[in-house]
Amino acid sequence: MGVEEIQKRRVVAVIRGATMETIIPVAQALKNGGITAIEITMETPKALSIIERVADVFGDEMFVGAGTVLDPETARAAILSGAKFVFSPTVRKETIEMTKRYGIISVPGAFTATEILTAYEYGADVVKVFPAGSVGPGYFKNLAGPLPHIPLMPTGGINTENAKDYIRAGAVAVGMGSSLVDPTKELTELYLRSITEKAQQLMMEVQFAQKV
Repeated sequence: MGVEEIQKRRVVAVIRGATMETIIPVAQALKNGGITAIEITMETPKALSIIERVADVFGDEMFVGAGTVLDPETARAAILSGAKFVFSPTVRKETIEMTKRYGIISVPGAFTATEILTAYEYGADVVKVFPAGSVGPGYFKNLAGPLPHIPLMPTGGINTENAKDYIRAGAVAVGMGSSLVDPTKELTELYLRSITEKAQQLMMEVQFAQKV
């Protein structure tokens, strides 16, 4: 389990501010639209319980992981709660090593070529480039020259309009946050349908981009 698991799903929905009450309807709405990978950020209250609930309800149908993981202790706790991947905003060797010790996918965050290579040498499966929106898809094309062997995934500033451009530029997947799931919105049937519709549109865009 590694880069292939992220690559085949193409989109990871980054969910901040989820609760035990809202997470299942939101996850189901995403799944209905074709998105089957979600990241629960660890600054969310009761994040470990939320990860465990998603894992229990959906099993293998939903690939759930932890985000904003800053240290190996948090990585281990998330993994024991059912996380199948660990996203970090920075490169920390101990966090990557802990994640890999349990056979879980490690996705640390980096920005420069040096940081990206360092993360990969530490054992990262995929390197999250953040904030990708500040540099655009061309940055990924440029990185592919000297670092073609390192799987990259943009997050920050990704939306249904530009996601396909990052895939075409060589990204293995994209991470999308509030433009897909907005924690400030009231959880109505209309809003859940809008999540599904956005997910469907996004998956069509990235799948088409993959074939081009």
